[in-house]
Amino acid sequence: MEETIKPEDAKEPAIGSEDILILSDPQFNSSNVCIVTGAGTGIGRATAIAAAANQLMTIGLDINEEEGRKTQKLARDMGGQMVFLPCDLSRDADMDKAVTEAAKLGAIKYLANIAGIQHIDSVENFPMDKYDQMQSLMLRAPFYLSKLAIPHMKNSHDGCGVIANMASVHAHICTRNKPVYNITKFGLRALSQSISAEGEGRVRSFTLSTGFVKTPLALNQINAQAAQRGIKPEEVVRDVMMGASRIKEMMSPIEAANLMLFGFSRFAKYLVGGDMLFDGGMVLTY
Repeated sequence: MEETIKPEDAKEPAIGSEDILILSDPQFNSSNVCIVTGAGTGIGRATAIAAAANQLMTIGLDINEEEGRKTQKLARDMGGQMVFLPCDLSRDADMDKAVTEAAKLGAIKYLANIAGIQHIDSVENFPMDKYDQMQSLMLRAPFYLSKLAIPHMKNSHDGCGVIANMASVHAHICTRNKPVYNITKFGLRALSQSISAEGEGRVRSFTLSTGFVKTPLALNQINAQAAQRGIKPEEVVRDVMMGASRIKEMMSPIEAANLMLFGFSRFAKYLVGGDMLFDGGMVLTY
């Protein structure tokens, strides 16, 4: 009988207060708003919790209302302020409404575009409806939310703001059977550089590129990768996912979230259009 990864093994790690990086930044206060997409699970959930723990008025967006409400409770249990808004990132009207509602709660200063999905298939077999869905969610929505958020940032008390886009090692290298994921992640680097080129040092943007993170998105693709490659699931983790990494343990979502908050903070003012590559050495050329 073929071994598979069980659903209970695909759960993301719990987040404790001791796991969160708390930064001393006068802009991290409840008058300033941080919008986080994909707040229902994974890196989006962790970033929403970390932003709320850093005293930002956090607005979490996700199509999964049940999980989004859980994130809201987790953030509030940490002592932070978070509001969850159901949002379909394929609908402009939903994003318009979300940004309008967020602006009622403070000055929109930070945007974290994190929401994403995965589909494992070759270029020749890739279903075009899935291509369109991934492009809409993972590239068009970040562009549109940035378009909506930038005027709010420019009109804030100091005219500044930061937009973070969740990229990947797949914004540096391309692996088999992930063509659209690769395309969108490379595209997010271009988006961040474009925003920064126009932002005159006041509205800046950056990407965060990690290796595999312990999220449902990553963990749930193990069986699909095994079937595509004709190998066992444990071989996918050892040889495919972590094979090129010098660190053989997958990153936790809160570790990625902490990097997002650092990128937002005063400590990262020179991170203008740049990419934060925290990949355990996966893309090293030697």
